[in-house]
Amino acid sequence: MARLKEQYVNEIAPALNKKFGYKSVMQIPKLDKVIINVAAGEAKENAKVIDAIVKDLGQITGQKAIVCKAKKSVANFKLRQGMPIGAKVTLRGERMYEFVDRLFNVALPRVRDFRGINGNSFDGRGNYAFGLKEQIIFPEIDFDKVDAIRGMDICFVTTAKTDEEAKELLKALGAPFAN
Repeated sequence: MARLKEQYVNEIAPALNKKFGYKSVMQIPKLDKVIINVAAGEAKENAKVIDAIVKDLGQITGQKAIVCKAKKSVANFKLRQGMPIGAKVTLRGERMYEFVDRLFNVALPRVRDFRGINGNSFDGRGNYAFGLKEQIIFPEIDFDKVDAIRGMDICFVTTAKTDEEAKELLKALGAPFAN
């Protein structure tokens, strides 16, 4: 079992239950899934960009990425329906906990001038999203083999009903929120 999942089961869930006073153990918020998304506008000119993104996401998450295609044609962006414009990975279970552990304890501290992640990026329903400017903060990525530095969006989907519950859950999991 993943180290973070074990910690959640043994320490975090009982602490959250005690703090919020739930009537059922099924009400205790938990991490449902983590979605990592990389959008690439330059992919419409160069098809190899998508391959590089899928390879990088595969190295970071340990799971193959899905190529996202444009839903509508937009003439101003020279975009046609069905063109590949990005890639995403949805992590659940053991892989999700492994990724979250590596993100909070290894990757984020490697960001230059890091003071914590913004605590106001909740959506009102207990989900949290933030963006990274570069994929090279992950130790799995070899800096010499990167063709371009790309950012990514990471979204944490929880079963929490409120932002306060979700923030407590993420803090307990090790999220480095800025003060």
